Amino acid sequence: MPTEEGSDASSNDLDWRSVASDEEISSRDRAAEFYQHSIKEPALVAWADSRTRLGLVILSAYVLMALVDVFGLWRDASPNQSTDRLLPPFQSLEFPLGTTQSGVDLLALIIDSTPFILLMVLAGGVWATSLAVIVGTVSGYKGGRVDTVITSVSDFFMAIPGLPLVIVLAITLSPENPILLGVILTINYWAGLGRSIRSQVLSIREESYVEASRTMGTGTFRIIRKDVLPNIMPYVMINFVLAARYTIFASVGLYFIGVLPYTGQNWGVTLNNAYNQGGLFTTEALHWLLVPIVAIVGLAFGLILLSQGMDRIFNPRVRTRFSGESESIEEADDDATNTGLI
Repeated sequence: MPTEEGSDASSNDLDWRSVASDEEISSRDRAAEFYQHSIKEPALVAWADSRTRLGLVILSAYVLMALVDVFGLWRDASPNQSTDRLLPPFQSLEFPLGTTQSGVDLLALIIDSTPFILLMVLAGGVWATSLAVIVGTVSGYKGGRVDTVITSVSDFFMAIPGLPLVIVLAITLSPENPILLGVILTINYWAGLGRSIRSQVLSIREESYVEASRTMGTGTFRIIRKDVLPNIMPYVMINFVLAARYTIFASVGLYFIGVLPYTGQNWGVTLNNAYNQGGLFTTEALHWLLVPIVAIVGLAFGLILLSQGMDRIFNPRVRTRFSGESESIEEADDDATNTGLI
């Protein structure tokens, strides 16, 4: 016969196991719910838009070129690679995009520039939008002295002419690191965007659901993360793309006029060389000018398409409709399974 102490120990052991099992099931359910609502549903909503698919295809091509350059799967860009000077594109499998006046493979030039450009664009977009979101949400939601101080700082940076400031910093620092260059190019881009976000947050903070969260004692950070940010994310995504596109065009323009350090890792220098060698006036060198232009426009176009498609993720009507359709399909499958049709 088991003793009373033994039965108590056995009961405690069973209780401990049941609690651990409940916690494990609860954690598993939370992970499944997070995957369903934060990963699977947004991915399916975005993928349902043809603009997202096309944008991802275009950007994937640039990422692939960057990987090709990183792993050295294509030749380096160097003079006298071809004896055919100004070889037109699509005339040779060895040089599919043609060659320059000095026999450099144009495809190698574009591939060699891609990792530098992508890092610079990402750094500029992330810097400008992240700082603008922080400044705009805190200023708009907190108000009072915090709003006054942040707004004054933003106005100061907005009053500084952007292009002259960037040129002075570029000449002074001569940045060759793509991340530093991206930050310099968008050094005061965040100010105007931050003011725009602030104006949106001022109206959002008066909504009933935000007021209810404050009444329940929810913290400021949680209210901003749960109630404010989801409502401004479509605007933030669009402006991230605009900041990235601005970074591309500003860098290429400054490289073209010779303000930034003259290196081979950019499309602006390629444009400069093509222009100086008559790419704008002779048909023989026209492809030399067009290839980097197509690369620039293609990257900007891919970013715009992706941002337009990603807008569906943050559109509550689309998400609600998609969730309702998913639940209806799951209920229909369950009914069919229970009736023996499946």
